[in-house]
Amino acid sequence: MAANVETMMYVREKPWHGLGTEVSEAPTSADALRLAGLDWEVQQKNIQVCGGSKIENYKANVRSTDGSVLGVVSDSYKIVQNADAFSFTDELIGGDVRYETAGSLRGGKKIWLLAKMPERKIAGDAVEPYLCFSNTHDGTGAIRVCMTPIRVVCNNTLNLALNTAKRQWSARHTGNIEQKMQEARMCLQLADAYMDGLGDYADKLANKTINDEELDKILNEMFPVEENDSERKKTMAKKAKDEFMVCYWRPDIAQFLNTAWGVVNAMSDMVSHSEPLRNTANYRENNWGRIMDGHKMLDKLSSLVGV
Repeated sequence: MAANVETMMYVREKPWHGLGTEVSEAPTSADALRLAGLDWEVQQKNIQVCGGSKIENYKANVRSTDGSVLGVVSDSYKIVQNADAFSFTDELIGGDVRYETAGSLRGGKKIWLLAKMPERKIAGDAVEPYLCFSNTHDGTGAIRVCMTPIRVVCNNTLNLALNTAKRQWSARHTGNIEQKMQEARMCLQLADAYMDGLGDYADKLANKTINDEELDKILNEMFPVEENDSERKKTMAKKAKDEFMVCYWRPDIAQFLNTAWGVVNAMSDMVSHSEPLRNTANYRENNWGRIMDGHKMLDKLSSLVGV
């Protein structure tokens, strides 16, 4: 299946990969998990060799519904079930938060749930903040939470690494309802702190002038070439610069032209929507992964123009 999406539900608008089941509303994490086809459990099974001998100190994480092996883990590995991983997020629903999408990647090895928070204003623009929760069952990662702000006018992600606030963190999960409520409150506090920090950062960049000479210098650092580099590398660097400038002159950037915030938003536009220089088989999955991890090019550019 395209983008390695196995199952998925979405509310309102079809996602970038055009897959999934549309629903009118998924008000709780339990409903979101059910509608997304994630209402299954992970069971740990002993591993045996062909002769029947048990492999010590390791077990297989197996999906309850079809017996699929999701990963091989050590005896010390603790399973966090789909329902347990996301049930504490229901405490967020007490506010003005709703679940937008949930799904499974790579045959159930990774699952996610995206919750939309109330709209904010960043540098005068409408921005929709999202909380993304993900969990893995193959032993490669922990439960993670991150902020993903979307600039509404152009549907660009503003996943900027800030020195003043965390964009992502991990969450512990227990069966204790008070602990779940405490962690839900922590998520909201960290999310609000990030959005406050992003607002302050955007205001500073919107008031910082970047002239043409400074922009040329920034682009040369973003896409460097040496005199003895191959013609192909020089061509690719020029193509990237030209693509950036197309984004920079788009109408949604007009109010921020000649500012550091305009430069950042142009790069956000470029990495969010432009075709990659190398359209690899797993490009779309990697693009989805940047929801959690951010984009190195965007972080590099924001450090170059930062205040």
